[in-house]
Amino acid sequence: MYSGGFYPYSASEEFWAYWSRYIFVNRYSDPPKPVYNELYDIVKNKNYFVITTNVDHCFQKAGFDKKRLFYTQGDYGLFQCSVPCHNKTYDNEEIVRKMVENQRDMKIPSKLVPKCPVCGKPMTMNLRSDEKFAEDDGWHLACNRYERFIKENKNKKVLYLELGVGMNTPVIIKYPFWRLTAQNKKARYVCVNTDMAYAPDKIRDRSLCFSEDIALTINSLK
Repeated sequence: MYSGGFYPYSASEEFWAYWSRYIFVNRYSDPPKPVYNELYDIVKNKNYFVITTNVDHCFQKAGFDKKRLFYTQGDYGLFQCSVPCHNKTYDNEEIVRKMVENQRDMKIPSKLVPKCPVCGKPMTMNLRSDEKFAEDDGWHLACNRYERFIKENKNKKVLYLELGVGMNTPVIIKYPFWRLTAQNKKARYVCVNTDMAYAPDKIRDRSLCFSEDIALTINSLK
């Protein structure tokens, strides 16, 4: 699905036929496994915070407190101006459902193609791919809450639990978790990843790395 998002579609109506289904499956349909719910059961009574590069909103749907979540790369449930002429984002559930229901022959009706209410240019998803990503007020509030959480707890007994983070954007989660663990002798680092389960030598004695499926590992921990 991710690769299909980069296809050179012949028209906006075809582009949004694909993307509306993409968004509907990943944002407005329930995930096929109870991984997020089981993870929430483990942490719900603890002092937790989630930073994620996922954009599917599954954490919040599973019950995680939205004030303890930082979606760094955007949200499939939000549109923004493609320019962008301003940094506001817009909920898209209603229009996405209409696109899914009304598409024919792999195209949506032209009247459903979203346009910016300010400048009239095409809308796009609020997903970070270049410098045009709109960081709205909600994004900055979440960022500030995360930074405050890290500052308040960095010298306490902390578990940095990294789930499925690869080397596409390691500077957001992986490298900071390594650094924060190295700086605090009471901290522990746990990584679950079928391909990238690794810890640097400096923190290896305080790390656990599982080269396993996340769903199986979380279920076993629970």
